[in-house]
Amino acid sequence: MAENTATLEISGMTCASCVARVEKRLGRLDGVVAEVNLATEKASVRYPDAVSVDDLVAAVESAGYSAVLAPEKRAETSESPAREADPLRTRLLVSALFSLPVVVLAMVPAWQFPNWQWLSLTLAAPVVVWGGYPFHRATWVNLRHRSLTMDTLITMGTGAAFLWSLWALFFGTAGMPGMTHEFRLFTPDAGAASTIYLEVAAGVTVFLLLGRYLEQRSKRTAGQALRALLELGARDVTVLRHGTSREATIPIDDLAVGDLFVVRPGERIATDGVVESGFAAVDESMLTGESLPVDVTAGDSVTGATVASGGRLVVRATRVGSATKLAQMARLVEAAQLGKGRVQRLADRISAIFVPVVIVLAAVVLVAWVLTGNPVASGFTAAVAVLIIACPCALGLATPVALLVGTSRGAQSGILITGPEALERARGIDMIVLDKTGTVTTGVMTLTGVTVTDDMALRRAASLEAHSEHPIARALVAGAGPVPLLPVTGFASASGLGVTGTVDGLHVVVGRPRFAAEHGCAMSAVLADAVSAAETSGATVVVAGWHGEVRGVFAVSDSVKPGARAAVDRLRRQGLTPILVTGDNERAAHRVAAEVGIDRVIAGVLPEQKVDEVRRLQGSGHRVAMVGDGVNDAAALATADLGIAMGTGTDAAMSAADITLVRAELGAVPDAVALSRRTLSTIHGNLFWAFAYNVAAIPLAAFGLLNPMVAGAAMAFSSLFVVLNSLRLRHFAPGA
Repeated sequence: MAENTATLEISGMTCASCVARVEKRLGRLDGVVAEVNLATEKASVRYPDAVSVDDLVAAVESAGYSAVLAPEKRAETSESPAREADPLRTRLLVSALFSLPVVVLAMVPAWQFPNWQWLSLTLAAPVVVWGGYPFHRATWVNLRHRSLTMDTLITMGTGAAFLWSLWALFFGTAGMPGMTHEFRLFTPDAGAASTIYLEVAAGVTVFLLLGRYLEQRSKRTAGQALRALLELGARDVTVLRHGTSREATIPIDDLAVGDLFVVRPGERIATDGVVESGFAAVDESMLTGESLPVDVTAGDSVTGATVASGGRLVVRATRVGSATKLAQMARLVEAAQLGKGRVQRLADRISAIFVPVVIVLAAVVLVAWVLTGNPVASGFTAAVAVLIIACPCALGLATPVALLVGTSRGAQSGILITGPEALERARGIDMIVLDKTGTVTTGVMTLTGVTVTDDMALRRAASLEAHSEHPIARALVAGAGPVPLLPVTGFASASGLGVTGTVDGLHVVVGRPRFAAEHGCAMSAVLADAVSAAETSGATVVVAGWHGEVRGVFAVSDSVKPGARAAVDRLRRQGLTPILVTGDNERAAHRVAAEVGIDRVIAGVLPEQKVDEVRRLQGSGHRVAMVGDGVNDAAALATADLGIAMGTGTDAAMSAADITLVRAELGAVPDAVALSRRTLSTIHGNLFWAFAYNVAAIPLAAFGLLNPMVAGAAMAFSSLFVVLNSLRLRHFAPGA
């Protein structure tokens, strides 16, 4: 039986329980396997011929959500803007503005002017009804499908507080002029009919809207990894018409296999192909993460999205569209993102038991009071107190406030955390895989070694190389320092080997040792030893000579970042085993590893092999963190249990990661691990106390020892405790 694939765009999901419900409903169709991604709001579905796309859409709609088949291009880019973020922001701001005077008036009796309660009702009503609409709608959808979530408890808690207030205002004595709030531990002297809870209903709504808004903001960037990958590609391409040298610019989508296209210096190569003519140094760092450019000429293969410099190329396209290496990497990242363990929020898991228990308990309390001969109003007051003390105000603040404080402190330290999922992934990490170039090293070619037999060797070599655009040439020029460059005539470049020209009246040769030998420049034993030592260390060697003799040997390489060794030592103290991984050669990799104190090295790996290495470690029972900066690291970052991207790297790497480091120093990595662990610990502490306060007070409320107003105060105190506990994260000190 043939198997088909489809991508559905799903709207209406708010939590991990929604994801599980959609997957379960799709899975009921024979032969259908679905993976739903909450962050991108998409479902990747495999289905047999006997099932149609309409069947898939109908299954999602039967679960209470809406779905459409994603257009192909949008599916490839995983473009999923947080459609609700801006309306939710407006809902939050308006609700907060209306709620502030309601809360202040309720909590400060001295400010309660005559008929203040009616102003509170006027302000609180739109907050509870309009501001809380997202929660009420989700509650209704879940109830239709016989499911209870935190949204249910939010609606019941705020609804009970609001409806009781309406009853007390219109049918009780709370609407009388001169009514004031008085805080008492037990039943108020004025009676239940004179008590209103508008500040509880409005305040809880605003707090929960804040948490939902922070969640939506984190979704905005969740689907950007694939867009960042595909945006590397060219939009237009200059092609050569068949049989002519006439150039024409066409959209990249019109390029076909076999077409000849032109790549000028500084341009991005449009697609994968083979060079027909020309020479250039191709910067592949966006794809490989390695800083050393690759010299290409006729017959060499090139990859789309890489950048050519120093020459003009004519390339014959061999792969276009979805067949290119760039598109393949995009699909790899998408598969890695969908394959991650979907984190179900702790609050939602607890609510699956907590919500129905509280609802049943409130009903039992009401019946028990009535059956024991007490007035119905007293029983209803106790039941409402149970609902209000159990209302998840602090629970709603536990994660977003700690996350807000932790991420704000992290931003001050150059550490950007994407959300609670990133913190949970940091728990239990015992292996950390470090990409070499741009992560442990600077990623910039620099002059790291000079051995000369003539003091003018470096200056003359730099003067000649100043006429070249090659990255190695730029390293030589920068390494020569501020000395004035000498005039050059007769400059000539040999593809991938070196350059020649007349400098200061001398015919100077600068390039690879073989190139200098071909131009008749012999090398002394001292300089030959310098070449051997540089090559052994993994550096690229360039020599300069004139009058038949090599006069200088220059080693060009990528240097280790300052503080890298200290950072590796800190990672070990945190219980992590560091591993160096790179696409570079073994000698260069082991040189860097020895310099920073890393014992395990994996060298010469392709981008997809980095993913394999991460999976191999995970398969051995390890929880793996990956640190990288290049597009080639994006899939591995998404596959790892915790992805950490250097902010100096590519957008694709940063979008695929759970944590982005704005600081270029490797020392930010142990800081990120420490901050993640501390923030997660704070969230867990908040969740515990959010329940501890409420659960401990439920028996008091059930026995009538805690009136609803005091229940609201206790809930407010639990919220205050959560906020104060979260604020301790402001004292996090990087480097400690």
